[in-house]
Amino acid sequence: MREDDSDLSTYLALMAVFVPMSLVAIGGGPSVFAPIQREAVDVHEWITAREFVEIFAVARVAPGPGSMLATLIGWKVAGWTGALVATAALFIPSSIMCLGIAKVWNRYRGHAWHAAFETGLAPIGTGLMFAGVLVIFKLADAGPLSWALAAFVAAVLTFRPKVHPMILLLVGAVVFNLDLFLKAA
Repeated sequence: MREDDSDLSTYLALMAVFVPMSLVAIGGGPSVFAPIQREAVDVHEWITAREFVEIFAVARVAPGPGSMLATLIGWKVAGWTGALVATAALFIPSSIMCLGIAKVWNRYRGHAWHAAFETGLAPIGTGLMFAGVLVIFKLADAGPLSWALAAFVAAVLTFRPKVHPMILLLVGAVVFNLDLFLKAA
């Protein structure tokens, strides 16, 4: 952790990064992984690219939403208080906004602009999530096998969305262990 952990400017910087992300996270937490990486690694240099990949992995396997990435970055930057600030900055603004929008949104259900708006948001959320995947693959220096396995998993989930994720994780583990075995032989 940095020496200025308790410094108000550190908490304000965490809020300045995560509050705007909260408000543009169309599609959920994964849609802002790319900008979080840019801010945490490139702009503020709170963590290295390698640390980002490690924190990302921990956030994905830990119980709870994948956007707990913000919590872990906050903790790395400013300890427990930083974790609390980053988490609140990412979750509270969007929650308040969703509550307000939900009260109005259902009132206009059935209008043409309502359906068009919902239809238009789907590709935006998908594109933002895809950008996050590309950032993680770039930082992890993923090879052709990783890309091929990701494409395979995406295809399986597209055509068979009810396949349990543990089966896909097991397939990935088998493929990568087989690859390691063949390289060692």
